[in-house]
Amino acid sequence: MFNIVLFNPEIPQNTGNIVRTCAVTDTKLHLIKPLGFSIKDKYLKRAGLDYWDEATISVYENFEDFLDKNDVKNLYLLTTKGDKNYTDFKFEENDYFMFGAETKGLPDYIHQKYPSTRLRIPMIPKENARCLNLSNSVAVLLYEALRQHNFESMK
Repeated sequence: MFNIVLFNPEIPQNTGNIVRTCAVTDTKLHLIKPLGFSIKDKYLKRAGLDYWDEATISVYENFEDFLDKNDVKNLYLLTTKGDKNYTDFKFEENDYFMFGAETKGLPDYIHQKYPSTRLRIPMIPKENARCLNLSNSVAVLLYEALRQHNFESMK
C-alpha cells in the first residue's frame, strides 16, 4: 500500500477526486490541516461519489502530528521546485507522496527537511503553465508507483 499526503488542500473537488483514486487503488490518504473546506462539504462528497466508505483516510492537526502518528521511512515531495523527475526513483511499498496546497505548494520548512526527495512531474516551460491539477498529479505519480510493482495489489 502506498500513501498520499495532502498538505493543506484547498479545493474540495480535488480532494474528492483523490479520495476516489485512493479507494480504487487501496492507497491510504492523509490530510494535514488546515483544510480549505469541511470534510462534510457537498462538493467534496460529490467528487468522491460513493467511494468515501472504501477509502482509508486519516486527518492530522499539523505536519508534526502526521509525523508522530506514522512510521515514515520514505517521504517524497511532489513539487514544481523538484530537481528530479518522478520517473527517476524506484518506489517501495509504504512510501509516502506529499503534495502541497493548490495555491501555495509546500512550505519552506518541509522543503528544507527533505531536499533529496523533491520530485517533479515534467511540464513545458511556460509562464502560464505553473503546475498540473492536484488530483491529476496524484494519479500520475500513484500509477507510476503501482506500475513499478506490476499492479500487484490490484490483481
